[in-house]
Amino acid sequence: MARAKQGQPGFLNLKRRLRSDMTGPEKQLWLKLRLRQFQGLKFRRQHGIGPYIVDFYCPERSLVLEIDGDSHAGAEQIQKDQARDRYLHSLGLHVVRYQNHDVIKNIDGVLEDLLKHITAGSISSHTRKDSTSPSPSLPRRGEDH
Repeated sequence: MARAKQGQPGFLNLKRRLRSDMTGPEKQLWLKLRLRQFQGLKFRRQHGIGPYIVDFYCPERSLVLEIDGDSHAGAEQIQKDQARDRYLHSLGLHVVRYQNHDVIKNIDGVLEDLLKHITAGSISSHTRKDSTSPSPSLPRRGEDH
């Protein structure tokens, strides 16, 4: 399994601040992921990978989870997110994005969707470069809710 590039050295204080100032949806998801509670997988929060800090990272599955709020809906931010995803994919990482409202209103559905990705083989224990998007039952960015 490929190892993700370590984050920037100067990010340590920023990562600490982000961990202590997690958004509500990030905290809610973290309570379900921490201590190997989800499928026995280890997740790290606010983890540096190259020039980026990702919301959650599972090294065992080369998996990045991003929780997107309203600030990710604008055209400029969507382009930045796409560039970020391309970079992460170039490292062999698999990126799964969920919206804040999905986590807040349907945490069980988010976890079920994530489990489907893992068990369907789209996220294997080997490095993958393909992308994913939330299940059709979860609204995607730009769709009506």
